[in-house]
Amino acid sequence: MTKRLYVGNVAVGGGAAVSIQSMCNTRTDDVAATVAQIRALEAAGCEIIRVAVPDEAAARAVDKIKERISIPLIVDIHFNYKFALMCAERGADAIRINPGNIGGEERVKAVADACAARKIPVRIGVNGGSLEKELLAKYGAVTAEALVESAMGHIWLLNRFDFDDICVSVKCSDVPLTMSAYRLLSERTDYPLHLGVTEAGTPSMGMVKSAMGIGGLLCMGIGDTIRVTLTADPVEEIYAAKKILRAAGLRKEGVNLIACPTCGRTRIDLIPLAEEVERRLDGCKKNITVAVMGCAVNGPGEASAADIGIAGGNGEGLLFRKGQILYKVPEERLLDALMEEIEKL
Repeated sequence: MTKRLYVGNVAVGGGAAVSIQSMCNTRTDDVAATVAQIRALEAAGCEIIRVAVPDEAAARAVDKIKERISIPLIVDIHFNYKFALMCAERGADAIRINPGNIGGEERVKAVADACAARKIPVRIGVNGGSLEKELLAKYGAVTAEALVESAMGHIWLLNRFDFDDICVSVKCSDVPLTMSAYRLLSERTDYPLHLGVTEAGTPSMGMVKSAMGIGGLLCMGIGDTIRVTLTADPVEEIYAAKKILRAAGLRKEGVNLIACPTCGRTRIDLIPLAEEVERRLDGCKKNITVAVMGCAVNGPGEASAADIGIAGGNGEGLLFRKGQILYKVPEERLLDALMEEIEKL
């Protein structure tokens, strides 16, 4: 089991529930826009939010943002250690940084001391696209061993200054490489791990990469907090993360919708029906499994574990619960009948 730390009031590691993160794409110094986006993300299910701090104006906005939001705020710092110090003073809940790229050891010590004094954890964020030149030369390419050596070097640097409140990530855009790096890192350290496949792309492919990389690692018992990176509205990242956690069996709240792929036995327009069921159940918090099946073969039989389900027929359909048929209804009443039964659960 990994160590436990706290990002604000959210526990990370040590057996705590895997938390969902995202990152704002607004200008951080635009406080109104950033706060509005954070509130939308929180409403979607985001539990920890990160903002970029590329300049002094962004750093000076941190306390103004903090006082208007409810979820913990992580600041993303590169190169300029002074921005990390400013954000620590302004109430940041965690700092994402690479200790090796902010200058000499005295600067690392200054950040470590400021974070230790305020009990602010640090995420060491190693990225395949910005691996140190000496490690690229040593390994000849971005490899799992190179990523992990970079992470361990950054950990050692913080440990030198008696700082141990650390979370680590080793992301790249290559899914098998990312998974190998996290597996190796999990063997070498017990710090909590932040999972992600970086630059995963647009939702169509990014969701697949993230489900494979993040979901695969979670199913191995690796990972304490996650961010799905998509070239899309950040709210889409939250929806994707929740689906991954549910598929990995780590989140039980919400509906588990199962639906058959259709075949030649299907006599009902099942695809739009399943899509409408999914739409109507969006936001439903009931911990139930709902089945939308195309025929009696794939209905009460193969979906017998469902709490409630429907199976299509020729102009009609039947409703079933835990494999037991309840009653038949005309096709045009099937959707409404299903929703009525769900309300009763």
